[in-house]
Amino acid sequence: MEDLTIALMRTLFSYFFLLVLLRLMGKRELGKLSVFDIVISIMLAEMAVLAIEEIDKQAFLFYVPMLLIGLLEIGMAYLSMKNKKFRDVVGGSADLIIENGQIREDAMRRNRLSFDDLMVHLRQKNIKNLADVEFALMEPTGQMSVFLKQSKQPLTREDLNLPDPKPLGEVTFSGLPIPLILDGQVREEALRKIGQNKLWLKREIRKYGIKDIREVSFCSIDERGIIYLDTKDKRQR
Repeated sequence: MEDLTIALMRTLFSYFFLLVLLRLMGKRELGKLSVFDIVISIMLAEMAVLAIEEIDKQAFLFYVPMLLIGLLEIGMAYLSMKNKKFRDVVGGSADLIIENGQIREDAMRRNRLSFDDLMVHLRQKNIKNLADVEFALMEPTGQMSVFLKQSKQPLTREDLNLPDPKPLGEVTFSGLPIPLILDGQVREEALRKIGQNKLWLKREIRKYGIKDIREVSFCSIDERGIIYLDTKDKRQR
C-alpha cells in the first residue's frame, strides 16, 4: 500500500512538474515539433516514467536531470534566436524541393523524400497537379509549404483572363494526374489506364528534346491531356 501511495504521489508531481517545465520552455514546444524538440520530449517522458516506476530510488535523481534538460532547452532556444547558423544546426532549415517549377532531386535525396511522398504532401495541400507548383519547401517540422504558379492562382488568372491550356486530344480520363515515369522507370499500369503505350510515351517526350526515358525523373499527365515533365540533374545522367 505504501508503494502505491508513493507511485501515485510521484505521478501527480511528475504531471505538474512537466506541465510547468514545458510552459517555461515556451509555446514552441506545443506547436509543430522539430527533430530536436522531439528528442527533448522523448527524454523528458522517459525520465518521468522512470520516476514513477523506480519508487525505490530517490525522486531527485530523476527530477534534477529533467530540470537540467529544461534549462538547456531554454538556453538553446535563446541561442537559436540570436544566431541563425546555430538555429540551422540545431533545428534545421527549410529546403527547396521545387524551385521555379523544377524538382530538385538533390533536395529530395537530402530529405529522404520519394516522388510518392511528394505527391502526398501536395494532395494534402489540395494540389492535384505538380505542374501547378512554382515553389515547394520542406520545413524543419516535416511539413511542406507550397506556392502555386501565378497563372494557377484563381484570382490572378481571372483578372488576367488567361485561356485554359489546350488538351492533346489523345488521352481521355478523369481524376488526379497520373505519374507515367518515376526515376526513369515507365509505369506500364499507368499507360494502360490512359489507353496508351510505351511507343506513344516515347513520342511525347521527344517533343521536349528527350531521346531516352532514363533521362526523365518525373512525368505525369492530367485529365486534360497536359503532360508535366522533369528531367534528372545533369550529374545523375
